[in-house]
Amino acid sequence: MQGDLEKLHWWQTRTFVALMALVAIIPLLRPEIPPLVDLPGHMGRYRVQLSRDAYPWLSDWYNFSWQLIGNLGIDILIIPLAKLFGLELAVKLIVMTIPALTVTGFLWIAREVHGRIPPTALFALPLAYSYAFQFGFVNFALSMALALNAFALWLRLARTGHFRLRAAIFVPLSCLIWLCHTFGWGVLGVLACSAEMVRQHDARTDRGPMSWIKAWVRAGLGCVPLALPIILMVVWRSGEHVGGETGDWFNWRAKIGWLTMALRDRWMAFDIASIAVLYLILFRGFRDPNVEYSRNLGLSALFLLVVFIVLPRIVFGSAYADMRLAPFMLGIAIIALRPKKGLSIRGSATLAAAGLAFFLVRIAAGTVSFWMFADDYDRELKALDHLPVGARLVTFIGTECGSPWTMTRLEHLSAIALERKMAYTNDQWSMAGAQLLTTRYLPAGRFAHDPSQIVTSVQCPREWWRPISRAMARFPRNAFDYVWLIRPPPYDPKFNAGLVPIWRDGTSVLYRVDHGAPGIKISDEALRPRIRPVPTPF
Repeated sequence: MQGDLEKLHWWQTRTFVALMALVAIIPLLRPEIPPLVDLPGHMGRYRVQLSRDAYPWLSDWYNFSWQLIGNLGIDILIIPLAKLFGLELAVKLIVMTIPALTVTGFLWIAREVHGRIPPTALFALPLAYSYAFQFGFVNFALSMALALNAFALWLRLARTGHFRLRAAIFVPLSCLIWLCHTFGWGVLGVLACSAEMVRQHDARTDRGPMSWIKAWVRAGLGCVPLALPIILMVVWRSGEHVGGETGDWFNWRAKIGWLTMALRDRWMAFDIASIAVLYLILFRGFRDPNVEYSRNLGLSALFLLVVFIVLPRIVFGSAYADMRLAPFMLGIAIIALRPKKGLSIRGSATLAAAGLAFFLVRIAAGTVSFWMFADDYDRELKALDHLPVGARLVTFIGTECGSPWTMTRLEHLSAIALERKMAYTNDQWSMAGAQLLTTRYLPAGRFAHDPSQIVTSVQCPREWWRPISRAMARFPRNAFDYVWLIRPPPYDPKFNAGLVPIWRDGTSVLYRVDHGAPGIKISDEALRPRIRPVPTPF
């Protein structure tokens, strides 16, 4: 570590860290609803959680039951904050803290390991808006932001010799992070164990440095204060009716894809060029004589790489498990870099300026992207002005096979009808043990929950999504009062029989179901799907 009396440079001050945290929230200032793919769906669940007593029909449609699961971050925070700010503003404020905490976590870790924030650490900051965050995995993202800051605290207490205090703090803190989301607790354990290994190995004894095997054992003992959530995990996964498979191991094509998509947002060329900058910085750590890797964080990055390789795509029914880890693995590897003592102040300042420029460019692009998504939200949500409270609504949202690079962020927008109008929507997840909410509206049949709201022009291979024609022909009309089409693919207008349009904007339309109209009679041959090959998204 550098001496404490050494003069701080502009990128190493507390003021700079606070400013970067504030800059990180800029893309989220304008949108009323943060345009993250899954977030509207979560907001619908929060509405049922908070208002099911005031609107009893919600309990007829959804079963909501509190239970101990490792996925309750915002579900708990929303209870007091919604009373103060209302549900939508409370969600927005919580989500805004996630990139800010991610930024402070990266910089604080770098400071604790290197003694001062190295200029290269600034290149990790755009990962606060990683693909996992853009996807709307908000409990996960919040737990990871907390885990980064908790790891920095772990390092600081070890550096100052407060081991008993660290043990006392991290027993409850590890449980809170696990309660927010299991993933954050797991990553915290990996980071803490690797850091303890290096610290124990470097501890001087009469015979020199400790052996790595002995350091491994002592590191495990030192991480015992983080182990209590293992009991919580066993209680959770051994509960009745807990579902969710774990599978899709060693999907190398997907894993390589996740490494190229860590900054995926809207513009494919720009996003891939940005991730290329990060890999160039990582490569420089091996080739540039003026830059080196910290053994502490370098080992942490290697541990995370092993976890990334071994981790399946689906864990307990939650998809994209390995994808979620990729940006944080890259972030830890980047903040492991530091200039060697031979690098001049001018060289360090140039590196810091380049890292800051990279962060600001990504923030500017993200702000524009979120503004455009917010305009899409505002346009589509005008349909809700024509929807009565308590409506039984089925929604079909158009998408394309092959997951185009730019995700529309509309996939769960219909849940805002549940959040604002207390309407039934068919986009809620329904998997016991993974969420607190499951659907119970039996008349909806196979159109009761996610992903029944997603429709395509043709049948997509390896997807549960229905072609729009089949969805329009087969949904149980007696179970619903309204049909909301959000940018659907083209389909034959004959499927609109018995539907009365009450709002339209472009291809999006809200229909009222005329229950007195005759039913549609379509032959099975007419509905037989045509399968289109899936193009690669990159």
